[in-house]
Amino acid sequence: MRLRHATVAAAVSVAAGGSYLALRSPSFSVNDRGGATAFEELRRKISDPSAVVPPRAAQVSSLAGATATKPLDVLVIGGGATGSGVALDAVSRGLRVGLVEREDFASGTSSRSTKLIHGGVRYLEKAVFNLDYGQLKLVFHALNERKQLIANAPHLCHALPCMTPCFSKFEVVYYWAGLKFYDLVAGKQLLHLSRYYSAKESSELFPTLAKKGKDRTLKGTIVYYDGQMNDSRVNVAIACSAALAGAAVLNHAEVVSFLKEDVSGRIIGARIRNNLSGDEFDTYAKVIVNAAGPFCDGVRNLADKDAKPIICPSSGVHIVLPDYYSPEGMGLIVPKTKDGRVVFMLPWLGRTVAGTTDSQTPITMLPEPHEDEIQFILDAISDYLNVKVRRTDVLSAWSGIRPLALDPTAKNTESISRDHVVCEEFPGLVTITGGKWTTYRGMAQDAVDAAIKAGKLKPANDSLTHDLRLVGGEGWENSSFTELAQQYLRNKMSHGKVVPGEMDSVAARHLSHAYGTLAHRVAKIAQNENLGKRLAHGYPYLEAEVAYCAREEYCESAVDFLARRCRLAFLDTDAAFKALPRVIQILATEHKWDKSRQSKEVEKANEFLQTFKALKNAQFHDGKHN
Repeated sequence: MRLRHATVAAAVSVAAGGSYLALRSPSFSVNDRGGATAFEELRRKISDPSAVVPPRAAQVSSLAGATATKPLDVLVIGGGATGSGVALDAVSRGLRVGLVEREDFASGTSSRSTKLIHGGVRYLEKAVFNLDYGQLKLVFHALNERKQLIANAPHLCHALPCMTPCFSKFEVVYYWAGLKFYDLVAGKQLLHLSRYYSAKESSELFPTLAKKGKDRTLKGTIVYYDGQMNDSRVNVAIACSAALAGAAVLNHAEVVSFLKEDVSGRIIGARIRNNLSGDEFDTYAKVIVNAAGPFCDGVRNLADKDAKPIICPSSGVHIVLPDYYSPEGMGLIVPKTKDGRVVFMLPWLGRTVAGTTDSQTPITMLPEPHEDEIQFILDAISDYLNVKVRRTDVLSAWSGIRPLALDPTAKNTESISRDHVVCEEFPGLVTITGGKWTTYRGMAQDAVDAAIKAGKLKPANDSLTHDLRLVGGEGWENSSFTELAQQYLRNKMSHGKVVPGEMDSVAARHLSHAYGTLAHRVAKIAQNENLGKRLAHGYPYLEAEVAYCAREEYCESAVDFLARRCRLAFLDTDAAFKALPRVIQILATEHKWDKSRQSKEVEKANEFLQTFKALKNAQFHDGKHN
């Protein structure tokens, strides 16, 4: 077992009057091992405007066709950000790759994140005050990956200014110096420079920020930049990119047991259950990568029922509030509240997401936030706002499980890490866990490196993912939505009748950001198949998206769509309940569901949505997307 920090060595040198920069360099150069040709071919496969992912039946056939005499090179278990990243990295090296996910891509932790792509300001603080070089390396790597993730999925990721309030002159100096150092560490990976704003300027930028309260007065704020993303859609884009590149990816497919060699006991394959059909089949691989996130111990127990846990699960609860709690394009982050926790409010997809908690939790498929956790977040943000914070304003609340990594060879729990662990405890099974969303690509690269060593694989080239645009990202521009608005029609209700109408800029902008350069495919369905109506009042999601995601994004259930393909479940639980019947109706047409399957979909979706603890707020309308 070895603890793998998510970086290679990074060195820091500060010259008089100068600055420093020594970031992890990508391991691949297009001049290495014929990489230029391989990279261009890979990019062509993913960005080809006419390319579509292989159908589910073809993926099942590919996995079932991997035999003991002709095995896969790598079989990945887990379709979260890391598992999907492993599949994409491995196939980019010319390896034969399969991936199975018990539920859906991003169905666990990867859809329940803070939505930030961050370098880790708190890790930098620990590095400085604790003289911890490991924390500093983590910051270096995260900052590099932050910039690269935004570049590789520009339609789904963007830079976000975050405001830190200061209530004393000491805090002004302390946070200004700390965030300037954060800028310095970022070096060439810097998004934008941080800067100080006076109390008056801060109130103009963030109108709901309190100037006074509880024996303190706002002295000013420091605004710095991190990244923000639509997390589950990035995850789906990674999985679909892997599929376009040649990997056999299959959601709703579960590993029920491992296949082992009789003599050596080495793991050489897995028994897979197709959870949609109930059929089971064997698939063989030279090495298996366990990337099951919080559930990786369950996979390890299939190899050895007495395996010691390496996951210390932590609960992160978030709530969604109306957009008026925070201005569009500006977040609020308080590094240390009165009880020492970090809280934030961030604009996200037309609403405000606030959080978070960090407490021990049991591992479950459907984690639920507790009422006291929701109330803690409401109380914490109310200390910094000049508006009344109401429980009835909570449109959605959810809990995610952070898979903090524990080194099982360590003698105490101080080995719990925000970094990641890569190990091969059992011959033929490489486990990757821990880490953070921002560094998924580097984690995947490390896992594939370990798999190549464990399986004695012979890749055609080194990793090609550092500069690889995900599907929909190649050629996308911020202005791309204007072409949709100019070229396509959608449908709308007028006096009780469905009539053609223009593709308004709100819908066009949403499609452009959600699907990138493939948005025109969705717009064409909306225009030509009478699926241009909105699924929920006040939100830009179109009926055409359900059909498109069923055809081209492996959307196999109503929850797949409402939670991961669009984000309605996370943004407004009541709106998701109202959209559910129409979503099921469209999916039933696409997948040829009978009445029994449709009834099961209603039952499963209701069970899922009930874990999002929001008060029903059907009367809430802000007109933002009208």
